Amino acid sequence: MFSKILIANRGEIAVRIIRACKEMGVATVAVYSEADKNALHVALADQSYCIGSPEASESYLNEDQIISAAILAGAQAIHPGYGFLSENAHFARLCRRNGLVFIGPDPENMERLSDKAVLKELIQNTGLTVIPGTKAVMSLEEAKQAAVQIGYPVMLKACAGGGGRGIRLVRSEDDLDESYLQATSEAVQAFGDGSVYLEKYIFPARHVELQILADEQGNAVCLGDRDCSLQRRNQKLIEETPSPAIGAEQRKDIMALAVEAVKKIGYVGAGTLEFLLDNHGNFWFMEMNVRLQVEHSVTEMLTGIDLVKWQIRIAAGIPINFTQKDIRMQGSAIECRINAASCGTLEMLHIPGGPSVRFDTYLIAGTVISPYYDSLLGKLVVFAKTREETLRKMRASLCELVIDGIATNIEEQLRIVEDERFTSGKYDLTFMGNIQ
Repeated sequence: MFSKILIANRGEIAVRIIRACKEMGVATVAVYSEADKNALHVALADQSYCIGSPEASESYLNEDQIISAAILAGAQAIHPGYGFLSENAHFARLCRRNGLVFIGPDPENMERLSDKAVLKELIQNTGLTVIPGTKAVMSLEEAKQAAVQIGYPVMLKACAGGGGRGIRLVRSEDDLDESYLQATSEAVQAFGDGSVYLEKYIFPARHVELQILADEQGNAVCLGDRDCSLQRRNQKLIEETPSPAIGAEQRKDIMALAVEAVKKIGYVGAGTLEFLLDNHGNFWFMEMNVRLQVEHSVTEMLTGIDLVKWQIRIAAGIPINFTQKDIRMQGSAIECRINAASCGTLEMLHIPGGPSVRFDTYLIAGTVISPYYDSLLGKLVVFAKTREETLRKMRASLCELVIDGIATNIEEQLRIVEDERFTSGKYDLTFMGNIQ
């Protein structure tokens, strides 16, 4: 096991990783930008290093500064969290070159699987059904030809990265020119890679993902599904597990297929297989995230399995010590992402409590919310024995959560969890387009 880990991230995920390390008896090193010098993750870590100015490109994406800090601190491994460098094969390779363990898949596997078009080719041979689509298209003209072959409407997607960036729905050829330019430009800005591919638009559908863990010894388990259909502009707002749209037998079958698929492609670490579930109950594979997901917390609440700790153990070569039969999936868990709607200084914070209520956050009194980073303030997660009880608990927790000094989406989240379409479980990806 590692004795010291550097966390190459900020915000709630940096705090989450530091807490996991403390529970494991592992020393931690924080890195921070000038904007985050008073941040909670800096205060909680055993050591901390400023690595640049507020802009992410000069700090949290500054590979050389992060590697230098790790070497200077005597860290043995780097945990990238999510976002920033978490899916950057070059950075993972740089870690290895400097004698550091990257807590995630090896760079070769990451490179192979992070290209969504290449990954779909691999997945086609595993028993999972892949959405019809293309490899990377190299020009607008090639995209037009591919769209005609697939049939409109189509989705235009960035080959690299995630988080809903570089994605456009194209309903006809008239829309393709502008959408292609927008998607490629956004992909370059977000990931440094403007390559895109096309896939058939499945509609109506729900966004369902499966959480997996796989170790170097060939063991793999699936920790259930998450329904992530509550989205605005491809950004997730609410996740729940298990999905109310999936029956027990269907869940068992798709989880078994996911485990076998992960074994066949040789993946090691924590990862997520993402699907569209159409209104006929068919699962269509979309992509795989080769990192920890933002919404990992809701799976932890349902299963009681600490995904961050297992990420670290797997990276240290420790085998998974439980089987699929050991995974508990009884009850219901829901997560609401609490986002900032303005910048400013936090004046007051009150966090709801009670059994099975969790708020993962980096907020403390006086925290300054700057314009430089993601708007996520925290994740409110609740668990109960039934979905109805979980919904009541989430409503009560949202009413109790107080964040003063910063505009947030708490009221909007409360409206969503009170909406009959959500409480009935009969929602899909169109929900946020219809809510008043």
